[in-house]
Amino acid sequence: MKNFSQFIEKQFLIVILLFSLVGFFFPSSLTGLKSSIPFLLGIIMLGMGMTIDFSDLWSLRRQPKWIFLGIVLQFVLMPLLAYGIGKILQLSDELLLGLIIVGACPGGTASNVMVYLAKAHVPLSITMTLISTLLAPILTPFWIYYLAGESIDISFLSLMQTTFWIVIFPLMDGLILRRLLKKKIEPVVAIFPSISIIAISLIIGCVVGLNHETLKSFPVVIILAVILHNLAGFISGYGISRLLNFPKDVCKTIAFEVGMQNSGLGVSLAIVHFTKLIALPSVIFSVWHNIAGVLTVKFWRIKN
Repeated sequence: MKNFSQFIEKQFLIVILLFSLVGFFFPSSLTGLKSSIPFLLGIIMLGMGMTIDFSDLWSLRRQPKWIFLGIVLQFVLMPLLAYGIGKILQLSDELLLGLIIVGACPGGTASNVMVYLAKAHVPLSITMTLISTLLAPILTPFWIYYLAGESIDISFLSLMQTTFWIVIFPLMDGLILRRLLKKKIEPVVAIFPSISIIAISLIIGCVVGLNHETLKSFPVVIILAVILHNLAGFISGYGISRLLNFPKDVCKTIAFEVGMQNSGLGVSLAIVHFTKLIALPSVIFSVWHNIAGVLTVKFWRIKN
């Protein structure tokens, strides 16, 4: 089992690409997992919880500037970058709105996984994801209205319920298990990177399969816009943190948190309030930001 886990960790880019290809060419083989996505995300967050202690989260009270910078970049820089890139590439009004929506979304659980795999600051990543999610019902509609002139409502209660069951509940379970069992769970924790990789790969494959027809048209301009937006988030998050002399693990964490959005929320908002076309940037972001995250993890592992 240990050898298999190490193999998955070393080949995680290939694993993710393989599941993406399966989702694209054989969509029906993975689309049935749609209802299981919350469970898969919960499993990932359970593993996150087992890697840290309550004291790790509590210690962040001494470094509010780390959290503050990450949230500001998340909710100020990313929406403005989405608007600027969309205008430069002359996107249609619908696609520009779609890019703004994903740019105005909070951080997602995928960023927590990438921070975990990159051996960066997991407690900071989880804290930023929770705080940005709490702020989303206010700030996401604000940016959509301010930059695109479109008004939407986000149910605070619904978003909090989803966040509780997918993020907070399994995370707390993991923290409690670690507190109670301590070193007894180390063998389980050791294989969790591979479990997280497989879970993320299944989710990506499912997302690709569900959007097979849309992705088949290969919309080059919006793919380019999403890639530029994501990379600008990574570079800005890391670069600004380094300029402020933050520790390297913190800089990596902020890069992941800023560059990786809750694109699943973006898809939902676009489809519920607008059209399938407007959801396209979030769909592409769902696939690309995970691939980019894996490539970034690979780069930092080689560099270290």
